[in-house]
Amino acid sequence: MLLGLAAATGLLLVVGFSPPVRQVRLVDRLAPYVHDSPAPSRLLGTATQPGMLTAARRVFGPALADGARHVDRLLGGRVAVRRRLDALAGDATVEDFRVEQVVWGGVGLLGAAVVAAVGSALAGSVNLLSVVLLCVAGVVGGVLGRDWWLTRQVQRREELLLAEFPVVAELLALAVTAGESPTAAIARITRLSGGELARELAATLGRAHAGVPLVESLQQLADRTSLDALARFVDGLIVAIERGTPLAEVLRSQAADVREAGKRRLLEAGGRKEIAMMVPVVFLVLPVTVLFALFPGLISIVSLAQ
Repeated sequence: MLLGLAAATGLLLVVGFSPPVRQVRLVDRLAPYVHDSPAPSRLLGTATQPGMLTAARRVFGPALADGARHVDRLLGGRVAVRRRLDALAGDATVEDFRVEQVVWGGVGLLGAAVVAAVGSALAGSVNLLSVVLLCVAGVVGGVLGRDWWLTRQVQRREELLLAEFPVVAELLALAVTAGESPTAAIARITRLSGGELARELAATLGRAHAGVPLVESLQQLADRTSLDALARFVDGLIVAIERGTPLAEVLRSQAADVREAGKRRLLEAGGRKEIAMMVPVVFLVLPVTVLFALFPGLISIVSLAQ
């Protein structure tokens, strides 16, 4: 079955991407005659290790591109995907994310095919409907699983930002109180501290040094994040830079608010864990206790009955 599936997949690829069948787009026709700007030297970039996505693109480039277009057409939501990718502060585009979804879908299809082959071998017969449904479920699960993992990555990063925010805000308030300007205070904080929030501020300063106004760079940071506390923090910095208003007390109060919100989240998480701990108590410990309490009496009743 696996050999037949591989042969059919290869035949479909050969027929689907042959010149008589494959449609030549206008972009493909004009690409050889349009000269883009030369690529920058590799000496100016950082050395990166080739990953699974790069290797898959080199081997299955056209197929992955077509699959990414189909996935994007079926799922949509490019704005939401772009917002989540921006929240990760990475260089990935929506097209790269769609290609990753196609790769995950292919891995899910392969896993489903292996499971179907093992199940058919154990059962001694092949149920074609079950195999098809399992393969479809593997593809859909892989594509949607990559979207879920992106959401989890954004949530984890936001949790790190919230955990680092009070310390960074208090350090910034201390530097401003000592007499430094907001820009110099941000530069000092990025030099002395690490973490996600420090890297975000360092990237903001980098864009400002590259020619983007600092206020505009900070506003881009506020637009990318979905955290209200961080957005208020950036708004306070923008107002202080534009109007020269006092900033230290505002930062201290924001840090205190974030700490109180963190305490409330811990209490809520503790309440949820307490309820979750009742499940093993009710369904495991309590039945065993009742069994130990009733078992001797049950044995006595059975003995008397005999």
